[in-house]
Amino acid sequence: MDKLEKYRQLVREILTSHAEIANTNDTVKDELIFDTERDHYQLAYIGWRGDKRIFGAVMHLDIIDGKIWIQYNGTEESVAERLEEMGVPPTDIVIGFHSSFKRQFTRYANN
Repeated sequence: MDKLEKYRQLVREILTSHAEIANTNDTVKDELIFDTERDHYQLAYIGWRGDKRIFGAVMHLDIIDGKIWIQYNGTEESVAERLEEMGVPPTDIVIGFHSSFKRQFTRYANN
């Protein structure tokens, strides 16, 4: 399996595992969005809780130029650390929700 396909599989695995443990009910559903053609991956919650509309991303990851970009993480889990545990080198992980300036002070890729 080549690197890109491996990264796609790992990203889908992380999002799917979060969807399986999601605290949703009959009116709020988790929705997995996998755009493997453009390498955009997202877990969102969609539905209603009483008269309040629930709609929002829980996690959003992209694969850009052979690196996994964590664009948004609304969970308590460190997705970067989990990716490392799965064998992804820190040089292939970008904390995309931090500015480029701030990323330079992490052990992960700047871009």
